[in-house]
Amino acid sequence: MTPPTPKTREDRALGALMGAYIGDALALGPHWYYDLDEMRSRYGDWIDGYTAPHDDHYHAGLAAGDGSQAAHLLTLMVESLIACDGYDEADFCRRLDVDFFPLLDGEPMGGPGGYTSQSIRECWRARVQQNRPWGACAGAADTTEAIERCIALAIRYAGDPGAIARHVSANTILTQDDQTVVALTIAYCEVLGLLVEGAALDGAISGKLMALCKSGELPFHTVTSGEAMGAPASDRPEATRAGRFASPDALLTPSCIARAATDPAVAIEPAWKVSLVYGMPCAIYHQLPAAYYLAARFDDGFEAAVLHAVNGGGQNQARAMLTGALAGARAGLSGIPRRFVDGLNQGPSLLALGKRLIADG
Repeated sequence: MTPPTPKTREDRALGALMGAYIGDALALGPHWYYDLDEMRSRYGDWIDGYTAPHDDHYHAGLAAGDGSQAAHLLTLMVESLIACDGYDEADFCRRLDVDFFPLLDGEPMGGPGGYTSQSIRECWRARVQQNRPWGACAGAADTTEAIERCIALAIRYAGDPGAIARHVSANTILTQDDQTVVALTIAYCEVLGLLVEGAALDGAISGKLMALCKSGELPFHTVTSGEAMGAPASDRPEATRAGRFASPDALLTPSCIARAATDPAVAIEPAWKVSLVYGMPCAIYHQLPAAYYLAARFDDGFEAAVLHAVNGGGQNQARAMLTGALAGARAGLSGIPRRFVDGLNQGPSLLALGKRLIADG
């Protein structure tokens, strides 16, 4: 048997970006069905491609292969990174003010993608209706919108975990100010950055992240010693770091989930039921364990990972987008079935943007 061709960094980076767009679009039609029987009656027992939303449901009027508002904001971030050769907060905020906010009216069922999330609505009200300055527009939403646009930051700054932490933190608090949400958002983006660099999503990945904490590159509090989380050495006070975030637990979750995903004694069958195990709602603490699980369980099997994310129902769009980025980084663009790329509306232009992002990085 011929061994697989090693994936290049560019292949992994493009896989991460296109995987996010694909996961988002695959869930457009069956998005937010919490009654799985209803979802199956409308879309069949197994959703395996792009579908259009029904006229009485979320995203009505969009076509199969279209993206949601999350994809729109991700593109806005990519375009800003390309134009500025890196993250420029003033430029990104200007794009929100000029190119995005005028398309909103403060209501949920509207705006690009047919739905506007709570965190974006609250930011729009603060910025547009109350005329607050940037830096005073964030709300308390506990959802994943910041991760969805910061996927581009993780890709652009892969290999520089300190930069990922700084830029993702700064961008997240433009719209969400809960520090647990910020910590979890940074953790996901750090994991994605490592995968783009070629790391495995396995039981050792949290050890890599903890080492970055101890070196001062990541702003998380640490007390324990070694990869086995041993007791701190009394004669090495420098091993204890008082970081911005109260604990490093957001960084420890990926390894725990990866071990469960590959442990034959831990069974979630079929894998789409990960949504029932970790929760179907929108909150970030439901979404991240499911995304880590699916991406780790299916190794470099992009199709299986993202389709199980979609078929779990509930907030499957965020689940599929986050799973798609992780699984895409593992599989590389070369490992994503061509039908998913070809069926994605604006796929060629998104892929061209991705190549420019990678070239600038």
